[in-house]
Amino acid sequence: MFDSFGFEDTSAQQISVLFALALGLLFGSLAEWTRFCFRRALVGDDRRAAAGVWLTALATAIIGTQAAVAAGLISFADHRFLSPDLPWLAILLGGALFGGGMVLTRGCISRLTVLSGSGNLRALLVIVVFAIIAHATLKGVLAPFRVWIGSFKLDLGAAAALSALPGGALLWSGALVMMCLIFAARSGNRWTVLAGGALIGLLSSLGWVGTGYVLLDDFDPITMESLSFTAPSADTLFFAIAATSIPAGFGPGLIAGVLLGAALSALIAGRFSWVSFESPRQTGRYLLGAVLMGVGGVLAGGCTVGAGLSGVPTLSFAACLAIVAIALGALAMQRLLTRSVRGSGAPATRPAAQPAE
Repeated sequence: MFDSFGFEDTSAQQISVLFALALGLLFGSLAEWTRFCFRRALVGDDRRAAAGVWLTALATAIIGTQAAVAAGLISFADHRFLSPDLPWLAILLGGALFGGGMVLTRGCISRLTVLSGSGNLRALLVIVVFAIIAHATLKGVLAPFRVWIGSFKLDLGAAAALSALPGGALLWSGALVMMCLIFAARSGNRWTVLAGGALIGLLSSLGWVGTGYVLLDDFDPITMESLSFTAPSADTLFFAIAATSIPAGFGPGLIAGVLLGAALSALIAGRFSWVSFESPRQTGRYLLGAVLMGVGGVLAGGCTVGAGLSGVPTLSFAACLAIVAIALGALAMQRLLTRSVRGSGAPATRPAAQPAE
């Protein structure tokens, strides 16, 4: 569709940077306001309310994405999410590592990016280390390990998505949406907060339509993508250190937009506050979490937003497996930390909530 706009001096990739910037601005502000976070939905003190927001976003993302597919605007037939070869071991291990890492850092990478915009310096350090490790896993010293573990595959044939099961896309997307909305309605959230979550989900659909339809250029195609933080973080790091050699793309635009949107939201609401590490032990814990998320996000094929909020709406088995593995990894790490505290003889009282969450 992009070639019908008549642009002669502007490419689809250049426009995608501005599109991603706008998308990130909206996501960053909404996520900062609603405290959108998958980790909180699993192990937070207010997990029920947090899960209600996250599942509302997932429901609207499924509705919007599948509506666009049904209308013929976009197709995931050639997308990696619907690849017939399922790298099951990489997804399971990567998901578990990412889930464990986000518990150690008290936030998934999307939440930490939002927190960085609101003045959290330890979250900022985490996303820098995360980006370095993710890039090393994609193209650096850890790439051979990624390739090796990715070689363990299961051939799904034509059944790479829930839409291939009896009942088709309408049945399975409808069932997922119904379950999400029922839980959200019982989560105890104000309707305004749930509305914020719904808008976040629609941003995911908008990302797919924007890159897969509006900016589709047959002569100079760009990657079809939506909200995600693993590859975009790595791309942003690479662009930051080699901007004169490579052009900006969707990833750097998205990350910049999220940081700016979160900062604006926090400043307007009076929530902006400088936060740093409290001890060397805490620093080590956060750095370990960043490493685990960096490796895990690449192996799993995405983070809680990339594989979860944007991936699950494609009805991809790989995306569904990744978000389940992330959840199980997070629950296992939380259980391990709880046992460690009890075994050390520390007081049983719950510690005060940390800002990075």
